[in-house]
Amino acid sequence: MSLLQTLIVRGLSLLVVLITVLFLCVIVLGATGYSDRLLTATVSEELRGLRQSLSQNIRDPNELEQVIEDRREQLIEFYGLDQPWYYRLPDMVFRILTLDLGEARTLRSFSGSNSVSDIVLERLPNTIILITSATIITSVIGLYVGVKIATQVGSRLERSVSYFSAISYALPAWWLGIIFIILFAFQLRILPSSGMFSVPPPTEPLARFLDRLVHAILPVFTLVIVSVGSWSYAVRTMVLNISQEDFVNVARAKGLSENLVMRRHIIRVAAPPIVTSLILGLTGSLGGAILTETVFGWPGMGRLYYEAILAADESVIVALTFMFTLLYVVARFILEILYIVLDPRVRYK
Repeated sequence: MSLLQTLIVRGLSLLVVLITVLFLCVIVLGATGYSDRLLTATVSEELRGLRQSLSQNIRDPNELEQVIEDRREQLIEFYGLDQPWYYRLPDMVFRILTLDLGEARTLRSFSGSNSVSDIVLERLPNTIILITSATIITSVIGLYVGVKIATQVGSRLERSVSYFSAISYALPAWWLGIIFIILFAFQLRILPSSGMFSVPPPTEPLARFLDRLVHAILPVFTLVIVSVGSWSYAVRTMVLNISQEDFVNVARAKGLSENLVMRRHIIRVAAPPIVTSLILGLTGSLGGAILTETVFGWPGMGRLYYEAILAADESVIVALTFMFTLLYVVARFILEILYIVLDPRVRYK
């Protein structure tokens, strides 16, 4: 089988993964009754508010009940509760598979649009600024520190990074975020505590960009602190394992310089697992971080998912699940190609 045919087969298998995830999402939302219960609760809450507002103007109880009943039927039809879940949800999945994300039932974009595409496109840049930037900074620092300590096993630097990695991995991002808010925003008062802009926000483009940058410092710093330790130690472990292989010892025995051995014989072989972690980490970062974005009041993708669950907005939940899975599928396919470029030992037959 040729390389192209193999990659096509891999791509089709990943497409099956995408469809399977959406199918499981439908099962979880529908068969468990979660969807119907939340939508019913949403209808009841809206009718309760409507009853309170209309009771001030409509004095006839029968007329009031008729208006409420009419509105109930409209809401039931609007949310699709007049149909079983196995009719309502699969139709939504087929539509999303054609990249028609549809319209949200309850959530709105900042401009007031109910289009899921508009809502996502507003939140995605915010997540890229926050989570993806933190992931890139963490990866760069982790690569440098991890490779450095892998060549200094047993040194004071290696032991210090090991201790820091354990502490960093154990720290919850939301807890550290709260501590930093108390310290830098309320005690020292040098950084804003939450949000993306000051109140009122600047109107001049450069001032607006700098204001958003200042608001991103604290959450980005928090995410880097809680993840850079584990990433550095992971790189150190991968590089150290490769450096103990026989072919590396042979290269050193031939008299090659340590820098040359590191570049050609260690880093090149360790590149596939490192790139795998990097690509999947960057892809996962586009999904946002629910707790971190909530703590810092940052309207990104993670917080959007949380809001969609609270609002029982099935369209947004299924659309986001599709997008995140699609990103994973694309990342996996890119990795299949990168493996061939990075490691000449990999050959698909």
